[in-house]
Amino acid sequence: MTTARFTGRTALATGAGSGIGRAVALAFAAEGANLVVAGRRQEPLDETVTLIEAAGGKALAVTADVSRAADAQALVAAAVDHFGSLDVAVNNAGVFRGGAPLADLSEEDWHTQLDTNVTGVFLALRAEIRQMRTQPAGGAIVNIASVFGVHARHPGAAAYAASKAAVSVLTRGAALDHIRDGVRINAVSPGAVDTSMSLGPGETEADRTQRMREAVPLGRVSATEEVAAAVLHLASDAAASTVGTDLVVDSGATA
Repeated sequence: MTTARFTGRTALATGAGSGIGRAVALAFAAEGANLVVAGRRQEPLDETVTLIEAAGGKALAVTADVSRAADAQALVAAAVDHFGSLDVAVNNAGVFRGGAPLADLSEEDWHTQLDTNVTGVFLALRAEIRQMRTQPAGGAIVNIASVFGVHARHPGAAAYAASKAAVSVLTRGAALDHIRDGVRINAVSPGAVDTSMSLGPGETEADRTQRMREAVPLGRVSATEEVAAAVLHLASDAAASTVGTDLVVDSGATA
């Protein structure tokens, strides 16, 4: 039986309409948290809420573009207004625009990645910290970076890697700034995960399975639930002295 580590706490997850974000939301709900799920589109968020409620949990869907300061602030306000506090936040929203050498990357694709992956994390972090440091129990934040960044690089992903490296460094800087405020901040850096983002151009899931048998030591991609488990650990009281770390979950690719 799963231990309910987050009973009575409010957790916020961005990019929660699918993939890692949805898995994180479901995992927190399974351990007793009230969830606020955020993203740009309402329909997939409603699907996440339906899954949480079907399992007996409580959740609120809020459409938000975290690259806009007003949206990030409104998102945190909605969590507090609805559930009374913001105890955990997972900043997962991110985009990938690449596949071509850097010299062939458009300015639009560059700005899209920086706006969401870096500015979006900054604005969400700022709003979350401002709320959490007012609370007697503080809070915990986990940012989703990537193995592409400070840990590894890959052709055609220079801009994405730069944006995710920024998330890792931003995480560590913010952790130092705010641990004395009672806000504990860490990051998780996934490698290839069982989502569409890990599929190559024209590649099927069966093709990916075959490729990964040789590409990584574990021989397979990580499940979204495995990434979620790492996030929940960092957000839990068991990780109370873990501050400013960047936990890699990549099937051994960078071991």
